Amino acid sequence: MAPEDDGRLMLRYARGDMRAFELLYARHRAPLYRYLARHTRHADTANDLFQEVWSKVIASRERYAPSAQFRTFLFRIAHNCFIDHCRRAAVRTAESAGAAADLELVLAAPAADGPEAHAEAAQTMVRYRQALAALPAEQRDVFLLYEESGLSLEDIANISGVGVETAKSRLRYAVAKLRNALAISAERFPANVVTPAEEPGT
Repeated sequence: MAPEDDGRLMLRYARGDMRAFELLYARHRAPLYRYLARHTRHADTANDLFQEVWSKVIASRERYAPSAQFRTFLFRIAHNCFIDHCRRAAVRTAESAGAAADLELVLAAPAADGPEAHAEAAQTMVRYRQALAALPAEQRDVFLLYEESGLSLEDIANISGVGVETAKSRLRYAVAKLRNALAISAERFPANVVTPAEEPGT
């Protein structure tokens, strides 16, 4: 039997079915947390925002209408919570670029066991975090939404409040900058993203 879709689960939860909520939470907790953790680069802040997002989902359960994917609904809330956090903190970037915890490895698949593989993976992760932190906030947000939510560019544009071409351009520039910073193969990134030439000030 195919898994029940998210929209139906949310409607069941609105009628008081806690098991439906547990299934939704289990499906989406990992990508949601990674999205917030990679944005904030601060474990306590990511945890606070993670709880805030799910609190808002719970509070809006009776108003939910499955006119869009649940993932779009969830990540729109997450995006708005992060923006509100930035406004409250009067910063557009994360509050601590030097977090000691390796947040990218939280809830991720286990790495290879060899010490050389661990060392190489750790160095790559450091470069990745630095490159991600160096992206303009708008490009980082679109890239993380694309990586973690699995949503289409149309949905990401809707969440971000921009046009599809703007979202696509931001994603292309983010991918190009990360590729350049990490000097890794194109296979790591979405195959349908064409890297444009850099423009001054982008």
